[in-house]
Amino acid sequence: MGMDDRAVLEALHVASDAVADSLAGLDDWGLAGTRYGQYHSDLAADEVAVTVLVDAGFAVLSEESGWHEPERALVAVVDPVDGSTNASRRIPWYATSICVLDGDGPRVALVVNQATAVCYEAVRGQGATRNGKRIASSGCRSLKEAIVAFSGYPHKYLGWHQYRSLGAAALDLCAVADGSLDGFATAGGSRLRSWDYMGGMLVCEEAGALVAGDTASSLTDVHGEQGLARHQVFAAATSSLLSELYESVIGASGAA
Repeated sequence: MGMDDRAVLEALHVASDAVADSLAGLDDWGLAGTRYGQYHSDLAADEVAVTVLVDAGFAVLSEESGWHEPERALVAVVDPVDGSTNASRRIPWYATSICVLDGDGPRVALVVNQATAVCYEAVRGQGATRNGKRIASSGCRSLKEAIVAFSGYPHKYLGWHQYRSLGAAALDLCAVADGSLDGFATAGGSRLRSWDYMGGMLVCEEAGALVAGDTASSLTDVHGEQGLARHQVFAAATSSLLSELYESVIGASGAA
């Protein structure tokens, strides 16, 4: 499949715009009753996002509907509405997150806050942007000076300056990328799947932040057990903060 990076990114924008249109016309944002934690917004967004991405020539792995055309060379890992509980309560922190992988790993990512239209883009080796402007992480080096977001909550206070629990990991990771937050971690038993973090992970890495954990990072991972497994994910502005955050969370949880 001979799509260049710009063509890939344009296709992701078409998918995100289709999600925005589907949500704009949605009357019922509540639980769908289909499976645990699935909302009408998830189903509406998934239908249009998957259609656009498959028609554009991608294989698709979606949180809501699984695999589509898995034999294709480029895989779009998509969470049509990351933070759908926030969306159901009209808390303006929910996003469409898409990351396209090729044989070398994550290649292009788009994360769009569907409540505010704030848009993050990343292309492997070319940096990351927020609404078209280059971004960089905060440079924070110490946990005692850091504002950290958690998915879940640690078993005890770990020495952070302040913390947040915002409810949409894709956007939390992008906030680390643009310096709004200094770090992010799963904690207290919380785990993420590839569609939750992969778009934000590439945005972080292209903005100079670091990501660690047992994350999926290749086509083999995505097609195998890692693609559906639950992962611990850590991100931070600097290596020193990442090490301190990782060691603190793992130590507090009693994990090896």
